[in-house]
Amino acid sequence: MKLNKKRTALLGIFVLLVAILVAVLLFMGRSSSKKEKIGFVMTGSIGEEGWNGMHYEGVSAACRNLGVELYVKENIIEFTGECGPAVEDLVKQGCKMIILSSYGYAEEVKDVIEKYPQISFYTNSFEYHADNVTWYFSRMYQARYLAGIVAGMKTENNKVGYVAAMPVSEVNRGINAFTLGVRRVNPDAVVTVAWSNSWDNEEEERKQADKLIKDVGVDVITYHQNQTYVADEADKSGVYSIGYHQSLINGSDKHLTAVVGNWQSTYEAIIKQYLRGNSADYKMYWVGMDENAVKLADFSDAVSDDIKSEVSKAIHEILSGKDVFSGVIYDNEGKLRCKENQAIRDEDLLKQFDWYVEGVEIYE
Repeated sequence: MKLNKKRTALLGIFVLLVAILVAVLLFMGRSSSKKEKIGFVMTGSIGEEGWNGMHYEGVSAACRNLGVELYVKENIIEFTGECGPAVEDLVKQGCKMIILSSYGYAEEVKDVIEKYPQISFYTNSFEYHADNVTWYFSRMYQARYLAGIVAGMKTENNKVGYVAAMPVSEVNRGINAFTLGVRRVNPDAVVTVAWSNSWDNEEEERKQADKLIKDVGVDVITYHQNQTYVADEADKSGVYSIGYHQSLINGSDKHLTAVVGNWQSTYEAIIKQYLRGNSADYKMYWVGMDENAVKLADFSDAVSDDIKSEVSKAIHEILSGKDVFSGVIYDNEGKLRCKENQAIRDEDLLKQFDWYVEGVEIYE
């Protein structure tokens, strides 16, 4: 009798374990078959270098790590009417989170964004706001400041060049931070800015770089562009360059370093935020060096130990809480923009940052 009871108890336990195992397997099957779908819109192709390539690598790695499906719309040029249909198609494919990876997209498709309040949109343009839009970006200006230190110590004639896409807040932050870095170590140096009026225009970027090199006589040059055409022109002319998005030190002995972002880290953070269901609680996601989101790439042999030491000192200051845009700052028209023991607020850095620090000259 006791033996039968024991067998019955064991059988009951076995049946319970089997039931639990079946339930777990069914749950796993349902979870794996219903992956979240995330849309990603980009101005270039997934295989290119520069801005688009770095962002695609970052977001695709983040999606793999988090187990979500990525749907990409490539070669969607800003303000051509292509972005709206691309977003509509991503919605039809079931994407509930859509990342607009270029500056002008949000303003271009604001009607589409408002049409789908149930979709979470992420954009790196701070100029457009809506209840279902979260702004994200890295504090690239911190690394620009460090790059400025390198340029300021490397220039021999105090003439530094900067080819930039257009005078919007994102670009102006970088120009100003870079110039503050230059002037930190070399108060006599001037940073001359030439506009290409495009994120990606090979002919115009090479043309503006050539002007800065030949007309102004810069001996160090950097850029805020999607591609590396400016660095190519610098290399041809024997001028030092500082890159953006990717290091070129293996391809040129004139390349000093590069301003780079850890986009995988940034995209993982915002996707996790969305998956947790609290995207509406965070309307701005702006990460910097303290979260390993931005840095300078490896230095080339042309960067001296003295320069490295000064950069290390600045990195320590930033990680200790010192803001790049703090202390006494004058603009290039002599107006005091920031006082001693003060810092420019994030809100002011993001909204209509339409002035330039002392030391910036715009090439006409």
